[in-house]
Amino acid sequence: MSGAQVRLSDAMLRTLGGRTVLLHIPAPAIPGDAGEQVGLAVPQFQDLELGPVIFRRVRGHLGSFEAERSAEYELLVSASAVETLVGSLAFQSARVLFAQAAGVVVDDALLQIVAVASAQMFGAVYLYRLALREGAAGLV
Repeated sequence: MSGAQVRLSDAMLRTLGGRTVLLHIPAPAIPGDAGEQVGLAVPQFQDLELGPVIFRRVRGHLGSFEAERSAEYELLVSASAVETLVGSLAFQSARVLFAQAAGVVVDDALLQIVAVASAQMFGAVYLYRLALREGAAGLV
């Protein structure tokens, strides 16, 4: 990842109203817990801070998401924040991280991730775009 384009992206996100949201992901399994091994334990989740981001309502079809018609919101996420989470949680890639996530918590509402796209320059990702919609879960 090139430092200049990531710093520029982070500055843009902060300047244009950057904020933080929470990525709602399953908590790691507890080794040796018999109840968890047989499926008796209640699934636990952890909320990880993700920022800077820009959260906005989708006004038209974006054209690059497969599930664009069902998307209601768009989240622009700093690649540096995503790469920090990917590294600290030992995920293989950002796509795996977002695939494992149960959603994104924005202002106490859990939104489902519909699609993920990345913006690249010279082969390096500097920004992620997430298409979101209100899920059946509602509030966290």
